Amino acid sequence: MLKCLDESYYTGITNNIEGRVWEHQNKVNPDSYTAKRLPVQLVFCTEFLYPEPAIAFEKQLKGWTRKKKEAVIAGEWNKLKELAVCKNLSSHQFFSEEH
Repeated sequence: MLKCLDESYYTGITNNIEGRVWEHQNKVNPDSYTAKRLPVQLVFCTEFLYPEPAIAFEKQLKGWTRKKKEAVIAGEWNKLKELAVCKNLSSHQFFSEEH
């Protein structure tokens, strides 16, 4: 996961992390998300033995909130369950038959 200049996060997969970060930093693809948000900083990286679980984890991360991503970056995996709980007033947990 890369943190961009605008404080947003970019998530991707690669089999060559150093080369891929270099490509982002050097605008190899000038139309990419990161090209307009340089410089970027590598803030999280993990390894997988096979590509399938890496792709699944990437998709999962992309769907997570900023707070959940920041918990992963900080290594605070124990916070993920708490951060996954919906706290909006429209949540089912606040619904009653009286309303």
